[in-house]
Amino acid sequence: MLAADMAEKLKVGIIGSGFIAQAAHMKGYAAIPDQCEMVVVCDINPDTAKKASEMYGVTRTTPDYREVIDDPEIDIVSVATPNAVHMEPTILALQAGKHVICEKPLAMNADQAKAMCRAARDNGKILQVGLQTRFGGPARFVKQFIDNGNMGDVYYARAKALRRRGVPNWGVFTDKEKQGGGPLIDIGVHVLDLTLFLMGYPKPTAASGKTWDTLAKDSSNANFWGEFDRTKFTVEDFAVGLIRFDNGAMVTLESSFMANLEGDPFETQLFGTKAGAIVRPYETESVQIFKELDRQYFNLKPENLPNVESSYVDEIKAFVGAVREGKPSPVPGENGLILNAIFDALYKSSETGREEAVDVSF
Repeated sequence: MLAADMAEKLKVGIIGSGFIAQAAHMKGYAAIPDQCEMVVVCDINPDTAKKASEMYGVTRTTPDYREVIDDPEIDIVSVATPNAVHMEPTILALQAGKHVICEKPLAMNADQAKAMCRAARDNGKILQVGLQTRFGGPARFVKQFIDNGNMGDVYYARAKALRRRGVPNWGVFTDKEKQGGGPLIDIGVHVLDLTLFLMGYPKPTAASGKTWDTLAKDSSNANFWGEFDRTKFTVEDFAVGLIRFDNGAMVTLESSFMANLEGDPFETQLFGTKAGAIVRPYETESVQIFKELDRQYFNLKPENLPNVESSYVDEIKAFVGAVREGKPSPVPGENGLILNAIFDALYKSSETGREEAVDVSF
């Protein structure tokens, strides 16, 4: 569809119709019925597809995602499948001339992410990664605050996505073959994307890290979300990393499904030459600014952050808007590639005990 053709609704296909599709992608499309229309829902589980289609009044369902991709009526596709099934439908949809939003993480690893980015580039289509935290009010405010020069050069950050006892006991979150990793790739991806978004997404060059799987495999440890099969837990339960960037900046990253700590902190702390900030996007007092003026120290709290009802809905609105107006991807596939490449280096570093290079070329 040409950007100039603004009157016609975009036709949407949903590939994978579980929780994230229903609560995020489909909810977002339903919020802008004047701009788009969901015409088909795909899922290998017919009951899941039926539930999702009935929830949003979609008449067609199919168990075969190729039926969605081969449909010439479809303009845009949401890929909301498990991680192991991100790459193939995304690439095929891009090659078929569809724009794609693929749920996070973009891929199982950097090699897959590179293939997806090449497909978007070679076919001239938008590839967006489903990373919604940057669309929230706290992220929008702090990004503008930084871009306006109020923090100077942001040269270091601490990113944390930690759960005390939060192993998902559903889906494939504990299966490395189907998920690609544990908390690092599942929830660490969100806080690292938020951090790098605020820092202007510098290019990573190297990373060192360590992962553990001790607590989750010990059945004497409780899990807030209920029991799970410890014998089939093949991902890490805790990961830590140090990431270097080509502009001299550094980021530390911590992520866990299980750790002996207070609470479940999800935050990033930014250190700039003019000011610092802590961003806790899911808390009431979500932003603090630390600054010095006239040799006095000030701790500042903004009172009127942008009001965002749903960052999930807003990410879909941004995607649809970019397609309709011919604009670049709001969350480009290259960002997802950077995240996957960093995770690859951290996992490899945990095995080798050395710092590993991060390659984001494609």
